[in-house]
Amino acid sequence: MEDIDYSDDLFNLDLDSLFEGGDDLLATGHHNDSYSLAADLTGVSFGSNNNGGDNNNHDDAAKFSSLSLPSETPPPPRLSTSTNNDGDGPPQLIVSKSNGTSIYRSAQKLNAVGIKVIHQNDHLQVADTLSPSNFNLTMNKLVHEETVSKLLPPDVNKRHVIEVSSFSGSPALYFKWENGITCEEWLDKVRIQQQTTHPQKEAAAKFTVRLRAAVAIAKTLTQFHQSRVVYNALTLDNIVLTPFEGDYLATFIDLSDAVICNDEQTFDERKVVDLTNLGTVLNQLFQKADGGGGESSAGRGRGGELASSRRRVSVNSDTEGEVPSNTRNAKKRGKQQITPGEGLPLYLRAMVSTLLIGDEEHDDSQQLRYESANAVYEDLKVMATPAADGDRRNSYFKETEVDHEVIIHSRLKLPKDLFYGRQVQMSMIMHQLQSATMLGDQPLMALIAGYPGTGKSTLVNQIKKPLADKNGLYIEGKFDSSACPDKVLASALDSFFTDINASNAGENAHMSMRWRISDAVGSGVSCLYDSIPSLRTFMDDGTEVDRSEGRKIAGNSLDQRLKYMFCKLISAIPCRSQPLVLVLDDLQWADEMTLGVIRMLMTDPDIRYFLFLGCYRENEVNDSHMLSTSLNDIREEGINIMTIKVGAIEKESTNALISDVMCLPPNLCRPLSNVVHRKTGGIIMFVLRLLASLNDEELIWYSIKSRRWMFDLQKIELKEMSEDVVKHMTEHMGRLPGKMQLGLKLCACLGPSFDATILEKARKDATIGDDFLESCVEDGFLQTDGGSSYKWSHDQVQQAAYGLIPLQKREKLHLLIGSRLLLSIPPSEMERFIFHVADNMNRGAKFLENLAQKYEVAELNLRAGEKLLQQQSFHSAVKYLMTGITLVGDDSWGPKYSLTLRLYDAASEALCVVGDYQTLTALAEKPLHYARCFEDKLNTYSNLVRALSSSGKCDECINTSVSVLSKLGEFIPTKITQEIYFDEVVKVRQSLIGLSRQDLLSLPVMIDFNKLTAMRFLNHMLLVTYASNPAMNPIVVFRMVRMTVEFGVCSISAIAFSCYGAWLASSLNDDYDVAFTMGRVASDLMKKLGSVEILPRVHAVVYGMINIYKEPWQASLCKHSEAFDAGLMHGDMEYAVSNIAFYHTLALFGCGSNLQESSHSLQKHMQRGLQYNQNGMVKSMAIYEQMTFDLMGLEKNAYDSHYGGLNEDAVLDMTIKNKVAALTRTLNQKIRYVKYMCGDMDAAAKHYDLQQELYANCAGQATNGRTVFFFITTFIDGLIGLYFARKHRDDEAKWTGVGETAIEHMAKWAKSCSWNFANKLSLLQAEYFFLKDDEQAYSCYKASIKQAREHRFNHEEGLAHEKLATYLLHKSNHVEALHHFQSAKKCYETWHAHLLVRRVEKAIAVLSPLCTNSR
Repeated sequence: MEDIDYSDDLFNLDLDSLFEGGDDLLATGHHNDSYSLAADLTGVSFGSNNNGGDNNNHDDAAKFSSLSLPSETPPPPRLSTSTNNDGDGPPQLIVSKSNGTSIYRSAQKLNAVGIKVIHQNDHLQVADTLSPSNFNLTMNKLVHEETVSKLLPPDVNKRHVIEVSSFSGSPALYFKWENGITCEEWLDKVRIQQQTTHPQKEAAAKFTVRLRAAVAIAKTLTQFHQSRVVYNALTLDNIVLTPFEGDYLATFIDLSDAVICNDEQTFDERKVVDLTNLGTVLNQLFQKADGGGGESSAGRGRGGELASSRRRVSVNSDTEGEVPSNTRNAKKRGKQQITPGEGLPLYLRAMVSTLLIGDEEHDDSQQLRYESANAVYEDLKVMATPAADGDRRNSYFKETEVDHEVIIHSRLKLPKDLFYGRQVQMSMIMHQLQSATMLGDQPLMALIAGYPGTGKSTLVNQIKKPLADKNGLYIEGKFDSSACPDKVLASALDSFFTDINASNAGENAHMSMRWRISDAVGSGVSCLYDSIPSLRTFMDDGTEVDRSEGRKIAGNSLDQRLKYMFCKLISAIPCRSQPLVLVLDDLQWADEMTLGVIRMLMTDPDIRYFLFLGCYRENEVNDSHMLSTSLNDIREEGINIMTIKVGAIEKESTNALISDVMCLPPNLCRPLSNVVHRKTGGIIMFVLRLLASLNDEELIWYSIKSRRWMFDLQKIELKEMSEDVVKHMTEHMGRLPGKMQLGLKLCACLGPSFDATILEKARKDATIGDDFLESCVEDGFLQTDGGSSYKWSHDQVQQAAYGLIPLQKREKLHLLIGSRLLLSIPPSEMERFIFHVADNMNRGAKFLENLAQKYEVAELNLRAGEKLLQQQSFHSAVKYLMTGITLVGDDSWGPKYSLTLRLYDAASEALCVVGDYQTLTALAEKPLHYARCFEDKLNTYSNLVRALSSSGKCDECINTSVSVLSKLGEFIPTKITQEIYFDEVVKVRQSLIGLSRQDLLSLPVMIDFNKLTAMRFLNHMLLVTYASNPAMNPIVVFRMVRMTVEFGVCSISAIAFSCYGAWLASSLNDDYDVAFTMGRVASDLMKKLGSVEILPRVHAVVYGMINIYKEPWQASLCKHSEAFDAGLMHGDMEYAVSNIAFYHTLALFGCGSNLQESSHSLQKHMQRGLQYNQNGMVKSMAIYEQMTFDLMGLEKNAYDSHYGGLNEDAVLDMTIKNKVAALTRTLNQKIRYVKYMCGDMDAAAKHYDLQQELYANCAGQATNGRTVFFFITTFIDGLIGLYFARKHRDDEAKWTGVGETAIEHMAKWAKSCSWNFANKLSLLQAEYFFLKDDEQAYSCYKASIKQAREHRFNHEEGLAHEKLATYLLHKSNHVEALHHFQSAKKCYETWHAHLLVRRVEKAIAVLSPLCTNSR
């Protein structure tokens, strides 16, 4: 309904102004013409009154009412019979006079009293008297009215009788004068006042005002009945309306015919009259909304006649309550054929017709009956309550006619997305939405769990409008048990961008989103174009997709890259002005890849203004389910997941649903809804399907006679039905016409969605009806986008339709459909429908009769699998490819060699990507045995080696690679002796003699297939040998370099040169200049070849192990950050996280970056590492995070969430016990560093000794490359050694040797790069001179301070200040020592090392008084 301004009440009569100067008019005696009188007083013309004064005299009395009486009513004033004010009492007014009755009222404004006087006939004066018998009879009637008035509670809106007495000898009733005007007159006044220039608003206003009046009337009648009083005279002229707090009060003024019922049976029998009269009043009240008044056909039509025959129970009545003569005359003239409620909204029409139509006239109305006035009152309140925008009640509260098709076919219309009984759940979702859109500081997640058919999807859909109001974006996808799950997210995104492309949103909004996507994803967005075609249109990218880049990325990296790209794309879509909600339904069928993306999204520290909503069937998800595992992983990372349970709806919600569907007031539906709720358990989809089946069985039908929906409750109660909704729907579908059933069977075999074209091809010559699809949409079986695409409204509806097919015939039907599609679809369209064809052929594959057919179906599966590989749906590709392999069997290697080889190659590639290494290893045996040549085995070997490496089978991986390499002409020894090692060193050095950096970059591109393949297998071996066979690792590197020099360069050559440079810089060579040259060759070659996929590996080695000898450490930070992003972009998660570990090692230990900022950055990057399952590297970074906590003086345990709550000492013990050498070494170095910086020298010495015990495990690092950690620990160890050497203990020689070794190394490194090492060398030398009591110490300390400041090593500048202060204290130079302690404090404050600040402050506190006294 349209909004009405209730503040400007249509019933604003300004009663006080009516009395001002009104007495003279009343005294004229023209009291019969109430309309004329009202016009004189209000200035509004009401038209003429043709009814005379007989029926409206007491209306005038009500109209001229005054203020209410005080609680203690004074005796009634004396009223004279004259109309002047000459008497002794207050002025007297005669308000009306009719046959046998006169109405008077006191003229004062306050405490006005009315008197109803009964006399014998119209010619008697008031003073005339009745005969004794008539007098007693009349007095009894008045006493009855008084009794009724006083029986009713004070708060009941009725005529308040003061007493029964006599007036000038005639029986008289004294009563409180009521405020307001009668309903009859009120209707005419409202009609006149609502003449507007807006017909629709005028009609809505008229209806709204009448509805408020109707509620008031029903409420008062309810109050009467609650006191067991039947009013028995309910007419428009017996009801006085008064405005009250924006609504109305309805007062019943004539109590003469009211009946007091002392027993329930009598009351039940007699209240029917009131209910019928209420129907008459409502019919007249609303029918006059069309502008009719007075004796309109609506007011005196059939409703009035029906009511007139049963209006009164008591025959004792006075004129005031008689049935109007014109109504009785209408009965004599014959009934007018107007249906009760004609022209009213459907809801109201049902109410009015139910109240007026008796059982004797309509046998089919026996279930539709109002049992009480309170039920009518409740239903009117429902209608009067403003409905929310979009609420279906808004339509059927307005609509006056049922759809013509509904009448003809008696077909219920079941709207989609009916929403009932979910207010609590909706408020929880809205809270999440509000938080995501208003705060937006982190991604939020809510899961909706419930059984099938409980309305989970409908609940989520309710968020669309409030999200649109916030200018938000909405992406939705739905998994299906029979569809490819890894295509769902891509399809959802494709639909989203398709809608965006078609929308009329401003170009600025599109451009802003394009920029965000470009910034987040960069050029890598092109790898998503095959999966999300509409994204390419949105990005306005006309470049050709380079699919060769994907082939350069190996194995599981493809899957990791896809997850990352989806995550970055989705995270780039929302912004503050456009929040995003991503909805994925039926998560119980989600694949591992999508669950991984969800986890990455929820743990992404950069995503903002994002809400994820997921729905799943809790009865299909147990603790071991993949979804449960994924959710637990998310929770373990500190993400709060709101779970919203959705169960069956309550009885009242079921009743509201049925009320809406059948356009009937709730109380009329309650008998039916109780039965439906009991049979369906309140499962909303079951409720809807049951209603549809009851309608089809004509147990619910539309009655043309009563013009409302009817139902046979008795038969419905007796109806037997399955408790399973799918079985029930199948039974329901089984009663449909045969051609309809056939169509449903065909559609069920076509999957969750299909095109009308494919259905036409599947049915061939079968008859399913021209309007089959339309009928399915109308029946709620299917949904359409308005074009030729259709999908099932619910997977259980599809399941029910599939149940129509006998179990033993299903596979044959699939085969028949698949064959029809295969034969009828032209080759040019086969790509479009390949999955429909392959799916149906696969389901019926057991009935394929010969090998030729199996080979043909296997080729279909190959095409489907290759298409999915191109779309990066690897898990789904595996399913089709493995089906194809099963179909061809082992005998196909002869007749169908090419087909079989392609199937095995594609399957092994897909299995490697998804990480199913066990299946891949078993699968590889066949092509390795049956392939005709070695070249045909190479793809299988490549995938097998990657699988073995990822499975941790390092020795088997190395042996397999060595075997392949030998067949490619490259022989790699597996047992490395010293002789072999030096022989390989000589060969690689000789191959590089005379070749400059430019010569190496000018080498031709490698084109020899065998050598390219050999380089690929050597690259596989590189990581495996580094971890499990360090002695073999340099041999692999040397061979890669030699092959590059001899046969040309390829992308792997850049990795080879970088690893060779790291070897040159290791302790075995210390050839930093040549190593630096090789690093530059690697970087330049990578750029020249455009091999960005190897950037993380090259940068990790070049900037983590080579350039640290030659370039400022600060310059490498941005390179590691760049490599981290590139690694994520290309799925190289291991090296991405390795680079970020290098970054933080450099930032914290090498460059002295702000500890607080570093801590925040670490937490962010650790979250990233967990996203990509790099738990080992995250554990290493937890050590760095603990260092920031320690130095900042925070009592936090960074190991808590990564090491099961262990503290640092326990973690160290665990790593030593489990022989995790790298982790032990990193942790011990961190402890040694912190202990030294904090001044705990004994603990620092203890951990130095521990490191020496573990040093044997460091040999691999010393040989194959050193990181910045090695330099820092060498520096700290030297300082520890020189400190203890100054103690001159028994172990002085040992500690002096440690210091001297550190000075030696640092001097060598300082020659290579003064920037990084000069300040460290100066400080070590200063400490050494301090040990030797050499005065050069002072100048070395000062040099170290100066160098550290100039080279931006703020933390080491602070350390140098502190060490110089200690030296000066030794020299008793307290003043200068204090100065340097203060300088150290400033440096530590800048570093945010508050623990060190507090330690230095203690020294300052001790020195300050000494320095003050000395002055």
